[in-house]
Amino acid sequence: MTQSSALFETSIKSLPLLHRGKVRDIYAVDDDKLLIIQTDRLSAFDVILPTAVPGKGKLLTALSDFWFKKLAHILPNHLTGILPESVVAESEREREQVEGRAFVIRRLKPLPIEAIVRGYVVGSGWKDYQKTGAICGIQLPPRLKLAEKLPGGAIFTPSTKAPAGAHDENISLAEVEAQLGKTLTDKVSEKAIRLYTEAADYAAQRGIIIADTKFEFGLDDADELYLIDEVLTPDSSRFWPADQYRAGQNPPSFDKQFVRDWLEKQDWNKKAPAPELPEEILRQTMEKYREALRLLIVQ
Repeated sequence: MTQSSALFETSIKSLPLLHRGKVRDIYAVDDDKLLIIQTDRLSAFDVILPTAVPGKGKLLTALSDFWFKKLAHILPNHLTGILPESVVAESEREREQVEGRAFVIRRLKPLPIEAIVRGYVVGSGWKDYQKTGAICGIQLPPRLKLAEKLPGGAIFTPSTKAPAGAHDENISLAEVEAQLGKTLTDKVSEKAIRLYTEAADYAAQRGIIIADTKFEFGLDDADELYLIDEVLTPDSSRFWPADQYRAGQNPPSFDKQFVRDWLEKQDWNKKAPAPELPEEILRQTMEKYREALRLLIVQ
């Protein structure tokens, strides 16, 4: 596994580049459609790391595709079914950049929030709970342990959607309602919890606990709600092996928490530029991502 085989940044010349995100590059296909390419970039603490993970983009594309289709009965998504290779130039260079790692999607208006759902108290939610006994203003039972399953079921805990280099911040339901209105906020909350719950139930049968996840939603011109971006990948979720889970401690994970844990031990202020990842960390990260894919889809 070498950096030369990783796709850190795309260079599609046949379409206009609209945006480079933390992980995805987005191009305009026409007035109604976009090409979204999952690179091998990795972000942590809202900073793009200088080291890419070879093959990561294709793996996450396959996993998102699986979840989009599996959960389509709950909410429509932005996929068009158009082959990405059909919208770029016929050159080998451009086709290689989209093969297995891209979607042609509908142009939709993204909602300005991250729709986070938590089934367990961990991460920034655990920090908030320790300080206030609540997450995003939602009061929780006392004396919960780190990584404990929330006794009342999954909760919707939205956050801001920060640009690259800035940090997302947890916000209250009232703050979301001020931006979206109560009707849309209620729908987003209900759909997000339902998506998470159905996915978590499925994953549990495959030996994976989905502790929490982030969804993104968009609206069409008729204000219909769609599921967009990526879905239930190790980049947007905490995946834990069920057989190693113990309340009271951070379980080992299939996701990029492994990278976060390594970065926490470095002399780094969590601002760009981030440190280079060692080869061993890259290898172990991809092993974890591949194992998650195998358990969820291939088994």
